[in-house]
Amino acid sequence: MYTRQLTLPARSFFLFGPRGTGKTTWLRQMLPTALWFDLLRTRTFLELSQQPEEFRQRVEALRRGSWVVVDEVQRVPALLHEVHALISEHGRDYRFALSGSSARKLKRLDVDLLAGRVINRRFFPLTAAELRYDVEPDRVLRFGLLPQVQSDPKYAVDTLDAYVSNYLREEIQQEALVRRLDSFARFLQVAALMNGQIVNVSGIARDAAVARPTVQGYFDTLIDTLIGFWLPAWQPRAKVKEVVSSKFYLFDPGVVRALAGRLREPLEGVERGFLLETWMLHELRAAVAVQGLGGDLRYWRTPAGSEVDFIWTRGKRAVGIEAKSSPTWRREFGGSLKSLVADRVVQTGYGVYTGTAELKDGPLRVLPLLRFLKELSSGHVLG
Repeated sequence: MYTRQLTLPARSFFLFGPRGTGKTTWLRQMLPTALWFDLLRTRTFLELSQQPEEFRQRVEALRRGSWVVVDEVQRVPALLHEVHALISEHGRDYRFALSGSSARKLKRLDVDLLAGRVINRRFFPLTAAELRYDVEPDRVLRFGLLPQVQSDPKYAVDTLDAYVSNYLREEIQQEALVRRLDSFARFLQVAALMNGQIVNVSGIARDAAVARPTVQGYFDTLIDTLIGFWLPAWQPRAKVKEVVSSKFYLFDPGVVRALAGRLREPLEGVERGFLLETWMLHELRAAVAVQGLGGDLRYWRTPAGSEVDFIWTRGKRAVGIEAKSSPTWRREFGGSLKSLVADRVVQTGYGVYTGTAELKDGPLRVLPLLRFLKELSSGHVLG
């Protein structure tokens, strides 16, 4: 059992996160006496699908102030109408924790019907802080940060193999999110190989032997099931020509390697860099969510090849981060970021590498990976 950084809200909330990140475990730890509806259980799913009014009856039998957990709420999205009615009629007499690993059906139902009544929280794989920084970076790059992988490292490969097949079977096939599972499986492998890169949808469609509109729909499915996300391009300066296309990232390095069929292979040089970016982006997203920072995460690139891995902006503040999987920091690594700081487009710049010494590279603070993650978790990087 890991101590997660997310704190329990005092009011009703959605908890969104990919399958296997520990949402259910955390909710059971935080709300041990709650009335629980586990929609992954066939009996519960069928009962509430056929008679959603039973949900209301059981909730209204509770004492005031009681918590109600609906786990994987997207499986019976009609329950949100009942939640809406209960909150409208009873105010905060009952508090709801609504977890989900897919937003697709909720979008169709218009989850905004609960806007203002239920707040949003995000859940992620484990962070370095939650592991108390007792991590081997190469192992994280190879197998990722899912709780099951970290708690039983001997079976990391088996766990990730099962995760990928279960994702295809349970989240995709069971929910009928795509028409042909074989085409989607081919697409997943190509998408994993493109992780951390600017996406050429036409090229992926060709490589996966799938029509372009279908590939775009597949990407939408990955976004909706929280397995992947787009990192938009940043355009701070109107006078400078900048790339506008987004990069695509999967949510965990181990899942990237599982989908690419590389779990049993050693880490390679080019692969290592993209996997480190995937890990860094996970830690940045988690820090923004847990610390309630808001703002936007993006990357910056020019057609000439100048690039900064991550730019976090909020209002007029911008923080740039360049991550390298090298144990030695070279001055050219931070060239693009140093130019943005010199032009006062970015106020603060960090270099991150796998060496052991803290360095100064012009205006950049260059930190060893785990030292940077400690400062990030402490609120000293983006705060």
